[in-house]
Amino acid sequence: MPFRLTILGCNSAVPANGRHPTAQILQVRKSLFLIDCGEGTQLRMSDFNIHGRERIGQIFISHLHGDHIFGLPGLLTSYSLNNRTNDLTIFSPPGLEEMINAVLKASGAHLSYAVNFVVVDTEKSTQIFEDKQVTVTTIPLKHGMPVTGYLFREKKQPDNIIAEKIAEYDIPFQKIKAIKAGENFVTAEGKTITHEELTEPAPEPRSYAFCTDTSYKPDIVPLIKNVDLLYHETTFTTEEGVHAEKYGHSTAAQAAEIAKAANVGKLICGHYSARYGDLSPIEKEAKSIFPNSKAADEGDVFEVEFRRTKC
Repeated sequence: MPFRLTILGCNSAVPANGRHPTAQILQVRKSLFLIDCGEGTQLRMSDFNIHGRERIGQIFISHLHGDHIFGLPGLLTSYSLNNRTNDLTIFSPPGLEEMINAVLKASGAHLSYAVNFVVVDTEKSTQIFEDKQVTVTTIPLKHGMPVTGYLFREKKQPDNIIAEKIAEYDIPFQKIKAIKAGENFVTAEGKTITHEELTEPAPEPRSYAFCTDTSYKPDIVPLIKNVDLLYHETTFTTEEGVHAEKYGHSTAAQAAEIAKAANVGKLICGHYSARYGDLSPIEKEAKSIFPNSKAADEGDVFEVEFRRTKC
Protein backbone atom coordinates (compact mmCIF):
# COMPACT_ATOMS: atom_id res chain seq x y z
CA MET A 1 0.00 0.00 0.00
CA PRO A 2 1.40 3.41 -0.94
CA PHE A 3 3.05 6.04 1.19
CA ARG A 4 3.58 8.65 -1.50
CA LEU A 5 4.34 12.38 -1.52
CA THR A 6 3.62 14.43 -4.65
CA ILE A 7 4.98 17.96 -4.97
CA LEU A 8 2.33 20.26 -6.48
CA GLY A 9 4.03 23.58 -5.79
CA CYS A 10 7.53 24.39 -4.53
CA ASN A 11 8.14 28.12 -4.98
CA SER A 12 8.08 30.79 -2.29
CA ALA A 13 6.07 34.01 -2.44
CA VAL A 14 5.06 34.08 -6.11
CA PRO A 15 4.70 31.79 -9.14
CA ALA A 16 7.99 32.00 -11.04
CA ASN A 17 10.25 29.94 -13.30
CA GLY A 18 7.36 27.64 -14.17
CA ARG A 19 6.83 26.83 -10.51
CA HIS A 20 3.89 27.52 -8.21
CA PRO A 21 3.63 28.28 -4.46
CA THR A 22 3.58 25.53 -1.87
CA ALA A 23 1.17 22.60 -2.05
CA GLN A 24 1.64 18.87 -1.59
CA ILE A 25 -0.42 15.69 -1.62
CA LEU A 26 0.48 12.87 0.77
CA GLN A 27 -1.14 9.51 0.13
CA VAL A 28 -1.09 7.07 3.03
CA ARG A 29 -2.64 3.81 1.89
CA LYS A 30 -6.12 4.85 0.67
CA SER A 31 -6.17 8.29 2.30
CA LEU A 32 -5.20 11.56 0.59
CA PHE A 33 -4.06 14.58 2.60
CA LEU A 34 -3.50 18.07 1.17
CA ILE A 35 -0.68 20.04 2.78
CA ASP A 36 -0.85 23.80 2.16
CA CYS A 37 -2.80 25.17 -0.78
CA GLY A 38 -0.94 27.85 -2.68
CA GLU A 39 -2.12 29.52 -5.85
CA GLY A 40 -2.53 27.00 -8.70
CA THR A 41 -3.07 23.93 -6.52
CA GLN A 42 -6.12 22.74 -8.47
CA LEU A 43 -4.32 23.08 -11.81
CA ARG A 44 -1.35 21.13 -10.52
CA MET A 45 -3.62 18.36 -9.25
CA SER A 46 -4.87 17.99 -12.83
CA ASP A 47 -1.39 18.33 -14.35
CA PHE A 48 -0.04 15.53 -12.16
CA ASN A 49 -3.08 13.22 -12.35
CA ILE A 50 -4.10 13.37 -8.70
CA HIS A 51 -7.11 11.09 -8.88
CA GLY A 52 -9.82 11.01 -6.26
CA ARG A 53 -9.20 14.53 -4.97
CA GLU A 54 -12.77 14.46 -3.65
CA ARG A 55 -11.47 11.87 -1.15
CA ILE A 56 -9.38 14.52 0.58
CA GLY A 57 -10.98 14.77 3.98
CA GLN A 58 -8.29 16.79 5.76
CA ILE A 59 -6.24 19.81 4.71
CA PHE A 60 -3.23 20.89 6.76
CA ILE A 61 -2.27 24.57 6.49
CA SER A 62 1.08 25.65 7.91
CA HIS A 63 0.44 29.41 8.20
CA LEU A 64 -1.56 32.23 6.71
CA HIS A 65 0.91 33.81 4.31
CA GLY A 66 -0.77 34.01 0.92
CA ASP A 67 1.59 31.70 -0.92
CA HIS A 68 0.33 28.88 1.31
CA ILE A 69 -3.43 29.56 1.28
CA PHE A 70 -4.51 31.58 -1.78
CA GLY A 71 -5.51 28.42 -3.63
CA LEU A 72 -7.91 27.40 -0.89
CA PRO A 73 -11.01 29.52 -1.70
CA GLY A 74 -11.01 28.24 -5.26
CA LEU A 75 -10.63 24.63 -4.20
CA LEU A 76 -13.47 24.89 -1.68
CA THR A 77 -15.87 26.43 -4.18
CA SER A 78 -14.88 23.91 -6.87
CA TYR A 79 -15.77 21.10 -4.48
CA SER A 80 -19.18 22.70 -4.05
CA LEU A 81 -19.69 23.11 -7.81
CA ASN A 82 -19.02 19.38 -8.08
CA ASN A 83 -21.70 18.71 -5.44
CA ARG A 84 -19.44 17.49 -2.68
CA THR A 85 -21.37 16.30 0.37
CA ASN A 86 -18.61 14.84 2.58
CA ASP A 87 -17.38 17.02 5.45
CA LEU A 88 -13.94 18.61 5.14
CA THR A 89 -11.63 19.41 8.05
CA ILE A 90 -9.00 22.13 7.77
CA PHE A 91 -6.22 22.41 10.36
CA SER A 92 -4.41 25.74 10.63
CA PRO A 93 -3.11 28.44 12.94
CA PRO A 94 -5.70 31.05 14.01
CA GLY A 95 -7.45 33.31 11.49
CA LEU A 96 -8.13 31.07 8.52
CA GLU A 97 -11.84 30.53 9.19
CA GLU A 98 -12.50 34.25 9.28
CA MET A 99 -10.64 34.78 6.02
CA ILE A 100 -12.43 31.98 4.17
CA ASN A 101 -15.83 33.07 5.46
CA ALA A 102 -15.17 36.63 4.29
CA VAL A 103 -14.22 35.44 0.79
CA LEU A 104 -17.29 33.21 0.55
CA LYS A 105 -19.58 35.99 1.72
CA ALA A 106 -18.11 38.59 -0.63
CA SER A 107 -18.33 36.25 -3.61
CA GLY A 108 -21.82 35.01 -2.80
CA ALA A 109 -20.60 31.41 -2.61
CA HIS A 110 -22.50 28.74 -0.69
CA LEU A 111 -20.82 25.42 0.02
CA SER A 112 -22.68 22.14 -0.41
CA TYR A 113 -20.80 20.50 2.46
CA ALA A 114 -19.63 21.31 5.98
CA VAL A 115 -16.15 22.69 6.62
CA ASN A 116 -14.73 22.13 10.10
CA PHE A 117 -11.90 24.51 11.02
CA VAL A 118 -9.51 23.26 13.69
CA VAL A 119 -7.13 25.83 15.18
CA VAL A 120 -3.74 24.36 16.09
CA ASP A 121 -1.32 25.52 18.77
CA THR A 122 1.88 26.66 17.05
CA GLU A 123 3.86 26.88 20.30
CA LYS A 124 3.98 23.20 21.25
CA SER A 125 3.97 19.81 19.57
CA THR A 126 0.53 18.21 19.80
CA GLN A 127 -1.19 15.28 18.11
CA ILE A 128 -4.09 16.84 16.21
CA PHE A 129 -5.42 14.01 14.05
CA GLU A 130 -5.73 10.23 14.09
CA ASP A 131 -7.50 7.66 11.98
CA LYS A 132 -7.00 3.94 11.40
CA GLN A 133 -3.91 4.50 9.28
CA VAL A 134 -2.00 7.57 10.48
CA THR A 135 -1.40 10.09 13.25
CA VAL A 136 -0.55 13.76 12.62
CA THR A 137 1.43 15.84 15.10
CA THR A 138 2.38 19.51 14.89
CA ILE A 139 5.99 20.71 14.69
CA PRO A 140 6.49 24.24 16.12
CA LEU A 141 8.46 26.39 13.67
CA LYS A 142 9.74 29.99 13.66
CA HIS A 143 8.66 32.55 11.09
CA GLY A 144 7.22 36.07 11.00
CA MET A 145 3.80 34.82 12.08
CA PRO A 146 2.32 31.73 13.79
CA VAL A 147 3.46 28.69 11.80
CA THR A 148 3.53 24.94 12.25
CA GLY A 149 4.94 21.96 10.48
CA TYR A 150 3.23 18.56 10.44
CA LEU A 151 4.54 15.09 11.21
CA PHE A 152 2.67 12.19 9.62
CA ARG A 153 3.31 8.75 11.09
CA GLU A 154 1.78 5.57 9.76
CA LYS A 155 0.33 3.37 12.46
CA LYS A 156 1.85 0.00 13.21
CA GLN A 157 -0.23 -2.71 11.58
CA PRO A 158 -0.90 -6.21 13.00
CA ASP A 159 1.51 -8.95 12.01
CA ASN A 160 0.66 -10.85 8.84
CA ILE A 161 -0.45 -14.44 9.12
CA ILE A 162 1.39 -16.87 6.86
CA ALA A 163 -1.13 -18.26 4.40
CA GLU A 164 0.37 -21.75 4.32
CA LYS A 165 0.00 -22.04 8.10
CA ILE A 166 -3.76 -21.58 7.89
CA ALA A 167 -4.09 -24.75 5.84
CA GLU A 168 -1.36 -26.62 7.73
CA TYR A 169 -3.06 -26.20 11.11
CA ASP A 170 -6.64 -25.90 9.88
CA ILE A 171 -7.03 -22.47 11.48
CA PRO A 172 -10.63 -21.18 11.48
CA PHE A 173 -11.18 -17.79 9.88
CA GLN A 174 -12.57 -16.44 13.17
CA LYS A 175 -9.21 -17.01 14.90
CA ILE A 176 -7.04 -15.14 12.41
CA LYS A 177 -7.58 -11.65 13.80
CA ALA A 178 -6.55 -12.72 17.31
CA ILE A 179 -3.47 -14.54 16.02
CA LYS A 180 -2.37 -11.48 14.04
CA ALA A 181 -2.79 -9.39 17.19
CA GLY A 182 -0.43 -11.67 19.17
CA GLU A 183 -2.29 -14.74 20.39
CA ASN A 184 -1.10 -18.34 19.98
CA PHE A 185 -3.31 -21.00 18.40
CA VAL A 186 -4.30 -24.34 19.98
CA THR A 187 -5.06 -27.13 17.52
CA ALA A 188 -7.90 -29.64 17.87
CA GLU A 189 -5.30 -32.07 19.27
CA GLY A 190 -4.32 -29.58 21.98
CA LYS A 191 -0.99 -28.55 20.50
CA THR A 192 -0.02 -24.90 20.95
CA ILE A 193 1.32 -23.17 17.85
CA THR A 194 3.02 -19.90 18.72
CA HIS A 195 2.17 -16.55 17.23
CA GLU A 196 5.77 -16.25 16.02
CA GLU A 197 5.50 -19.44 13.97
CA LEU A 198 2.19 -18.45 12.42
CA THR A 199 3.03 -14.88 11.44
CA GLU A 200 5.62 -12.61 9.94
CA PRO A 201 6.18 -9.06 11.17
CA ALA A 202 4.12 -6.31 9.58
CA PRO A 203 6.06 -3.70 7.62
CA GLU A 204 7.66 -0.94 9.65
CA PRO A 205 5.52 2.20 9.92
CA ARG A 206 6.54 4.98 7.53
CA SER A 207 6.81 8.70 8.29
CA TYR A 208 6.96 12.15 6.73
CA ALA A 209 7.81 15.53 8.28
CA PHE A 210 6.72 18.76 6.59
CA CYS A 211 8.75 21.73 7.79
CA THR A 212 7.76 24.76 5.80
CA ASP A 213 8.66 28.45 6.32
CA THR A 214 11.04 28.62 9.25
CA SER A 215 14.29 30.06 10.45
CA TYR A 216 16.98 27.58 11.36
CA LYS A 217 15.50 25.79 14.37
CA PRO A 218 17.57 22.83 15.56
CA ASP A 219 15.27 22.13 18.51
CA ILE A 220 12.87 20.38 16.09
CA VAL A 221 15.40 17.58 15.64
CA PRO A 222 14.05 15.31 18.43
CA LEU A 223 10.53 15.62 16.98
CA ILE A 224 11.56 14.43 13.51
CA LYS A 225 14.25 11.92 14.49
CA ASN A 226 14.61 9.06 11.99
CA VAL A 227 11.68 10.04 9.74
CA ASP A 228 11.76 8.49 6.28
CA LEU A 229 11.14 11.75 4.43
CA LEU A 230 11.83 15.30 5.57
CA TYR A 231 10.64 18.28 3.58
CA HIS A 232 12.45 21.35 4.86
CA GLU A 233 12.28 24.75 3.25
CA THR A 234 15.46 25.89 1.47
CA THR A 235 14.48 29.36 0.28
CA PHE A 236 18.10 30.45 -0.22
CA THR A 237 21.66 29.20 -0.46
CA THR A 238 24.22 30.30 2.12
CA GLU A 239 25.38 33.02 -0.28
CA GLU A 240 22.02 34.72 0.34
CA GLY A 241 21.94 33.83 4.02
CA VAL A 242 21.37 37.44 5.08
CA HIS A 243 17.97 37.29 3.38
CA ALA A 244 17.15 34.01 5.10
CA GLU A 245 17.84 35.55 8.48
CA LYS A 246 15.96 38.76 7.68
CA TYR A 247 12.79 37.09 6.42
CA GLY A 248 12.61 34.06 8.70
CA HIS A 249 13.76 31.39 6.26
CA SER A 250 16.46 28.72 6.02
CA THR A 251 19.35 28.05 3.69
CA ALA A 252 19.96 24.73 1.98
CA ALA A 253 22.92 24.14 4.30
CA GLN A 254 20.80 24.75 7.40
CA ALA A 255 18.11 22.34 6.19
CA ALA A 256 20.79 19.73 5.51
CA GLU A 257 22.21 20.20 9.02
CA ILE A 258 18.74 19.50 10.43
CA ALA A 259 18.40 16.40 8.24
CA LYS A 260 21.81 15.12 9.29
CA ALA A 261 21.22 15.70 13.01
CA ALA A 262 17.81 13.99 12.80
CA ASN A 263 19.18 11.01 10.84
CA VAL A 264 16.33 11.20 8.34
CA GLY A 265 16.07 8.93 5.34
CA LYS A 266 15.87 11.64 2.69
CA LEU A 267 15.81 15.45 2.61
CA ILE A 268 13.44 17.12 0.16
CA CYS A 269 14.28 20.76 -0.52
CA GLY A 270 11.68 23.33 -1.55
CA HIS A 271 10.12 26.79 -1.15
CA TYR A 272 12.62 28.41 -3.48
CA SER A 273 13.16 32.11 -3.93
CA ALA A 274 12.22 33.32 -7.42
CA ARG A 275 15.88 34.22 -7.97
CA TYR A 276 16.67 30.52 -8.49
CA GLY A 277 15.67 29.50 -11.99
CA ASP A 278 18.27 26.75 -11.74
CA LEU A 279 17.89 24.63 -8.61
CA SER A 280 21.30 22.94 -8.83
CA PRO A 281 23.04 25.37 -6.41
CA ILE A 282 20.47 24.54 -3.74
CA GLU A 283 20.80 20.80 -4.25
CA LYS A 284 24.61 20.98 -4.39
CA GLU A 285 24.78 22.89 -1.11
CA ALA A 286 22.41 20.49 0.65
CA LYS A 287 24.21 17.40 -0.66
CA SER A 288 27.56 18.69 0.56
CA ILE A 289 26.25 18.18 4.10
CA PHE A 290 23.55 15.55 3.69
CA PRO A 291 24.16 13.46 0.53
CA ASN A 292 20.63 12.04 0.27
CA SER A 293 19.10 15.43 -0.57
CA LYS A 294 16.92 16.36 -3.53
CA ALA A 295 15.88 19.79 -4.77
CA ALA A 296 12.29 18.86 -5.55
CA ASP A 297 10.51 20.15 -8.60
CA GLU A 298 6.79 20.14 -9.26
CA GLY A 299 5.47 16.74 -10.21
CA ASP A 300 8.21 14.91 -8.31
CA VAL A 301 6.95 11.88 -6.42
CA PHE A 302 8.67 10.46 -3.36
CA GLU A 303 7.61 6.98 -2.33
CA VAL A 304 8.54 5.14 0.85
CA GLU A 305 8.46 1.41 0.26
CA PHE A 306 7.43 -1.22 2.80
CA ARG A 307 10.29 -2.39 5.04
CA ARG A 308 10.00 -5.47 7.21
CA THR A 309 11.78 -5.94 10.53
CA LYS A 310 14.69 -8.31 10.20
CA CYS A 311 14.25 -11.44 12.29
